[in-house]
Amino acid sequence: MAPTPADQRVHDDGRVELDPADVRSLEGSRFFNEELAPVPVEKRTWTTYNYFALWMGMAHNIPSYALAASLIALGMNWVQALITITIGNIVVLAPMLLNSHAGTKYGIPFPVFARAFYGLRGANLAALLRAFIACGWFGIQTWVGGEAIYVILGRLLGSWWRDSAVVAGQHWTLWLSFVVFWIGQMLIIWRGMEAVRRFENWTAPLVSVGFLIMLAYVLVKAGGLGPILSDGGKLGWGPDFWKVFAPALMAMIAFWSTLSLNMPDFTRFGGSQRKQVRGQILGLPTTMTFIAIVAILTTSGGKLLYGEELWDPSKLADRFSSPIVVVVALIALVLATISANLAANVVSPSYDFSNAFPKKITFAVGGGITGVIGILIQPWRLYSDPNIYIFAWLGFYGGLLGAVAGVLVAGYWVINRTKLRLKDLYTPDGVYWFTGGWNWRALVATLVGAVLAVGGAYGGPFPADGLIPFLKPLYDYNWVVGLVGAFVVFAALSLPLSTTKEEISERGSSRPDPAAVDG
Repeated sequence: MAPTPADQRVHDDGRVELDPADVRSLEGSRFFNEELAPVPVEKRTWTTYNYFALWMGMAHNIPSYALAASLIALGMNWVQALITITIGNIVVLAPMLLNSHAGTKYGIPFPVFARAFYGLRGANLAALLRAFIACGWFGIQTWVGGEAIYVILGRLLGSWWRDSAVVAGQHWTLWLSFVVFWIGQMLIIWRGMEAVRRFENWTAPLVSVGFLIMLAYVLVKAGGLGPILSDGGKLGWGPDFWKVFAPALMAMIAFWSTLSLNMPDFTRFGGSQRKQVRGQILGLPTTMTFIAIVAILTTSGGKLLYGEELWDPSKLADRFSSPIVVVVALIALVLATISANLAANVVSPSYDFSNAFPKKITFAVGGGITGVIGILIQPWRLYSDPNIYIFAWLGFYGGLLGAVAGVLVAGYWVINRTKLRLKDLYTPDGVYWFTGGWNWRALVATLVGAVLAVGGAYGGPFPADGLIPFLKPLYDYNWVVGLVGAFVVFAALSLPLSTTKEEISERGSSRPDPAAVDG
């Protein structure tokens, strides 16, 4: 392997940083700003609890609940739904931990990490693709949070609030709740990443309260667990179940495939690899399994009580006869949704937009852009139907992000063997300039992986026979197909490039000719 560049300091635990003088020398680069700069080791202070709290805050929210509940609405029984979600969480944890390693080792966010494989300019393709999907999620989370506020105030203020005039298909009071929820989140993100961390820490132990209150209420009204667990679902264990299982599993994976890319945005603050790994292993599977169990049991109980699968918790809570239960439960859910939205859907695009224009867009401005796009994407439409929510929205973008993940995992672990030139990630004079700032190999691999994954998209807004009919069978496995396809193509195209870099490094050139590196 290539020797460690002289401008990088390697600590005993393997974490790497630049000398302060080298960081200052990058300040004039158009690819550098304070938000994107590598975090100094002394400021990498997040503990195991910080990551566990982060995952508790991100997982315990209304869309996570709705994800599990929607499987009941699609006809699964509680066992089938729980198995599907558990497998999905375990699968997506693997690329998440693989990409998290670079954040902790080098102190860099996801868009800077992507520069090592896509090029300093090409990284914007991966970053902005992730960013626009996060904007969609930000809009969905904000809509459901506003919906919860609307229900709470409806119980407190009476029929004039609930039965207000309809504007553009929704009550104007619902629109107002949406806007108020949006503004509250913008005020937090405007204060920066540290404000997000503090908010996550104090809300994490509280976010389970609302869901547990709802579950307890449903269990009492339904007569306990017995009637709920005896519901066999509509699909059985035959062909009807397996037809739904594969795309539903991909949707479960896609739900966190966004974080499988941009976890370096958080692990760059990690106190050690062990702390971030342990925090995530303790955090993601346990918290998502917990919320899945609560959602599945609550939705199944609601089906017994009200005769329909109410997969949106705000709408289910609105059926409860006790105003106190509704208000307390939904206040907790509102806090949970803010916590999740800030961490999962604002931090990443803030960095991603900043990466596109480092000298003009700060973290706070990037968060503002996210908020505006989150409204323009019309989240109330994406969230209106479980089939659209799972098979169109989650399935399609999961395949796209799977291809990006394949490039990152192959590049960092197979091609570069976790060795990066930290300073070169911020300057066009280094090895990551490739050809004009773009690495064509990563672009080809991403395109191939994406086409294989989503070229056969069908159902919802897509043609019944698929966009590309012969690829239709692959769409049910979109995330896996995208990741494996891009991984194989990028590794095949780039292995000769790895050898060239090593030879150049062995000759002692710390700033090789980009044209020579691109070969």
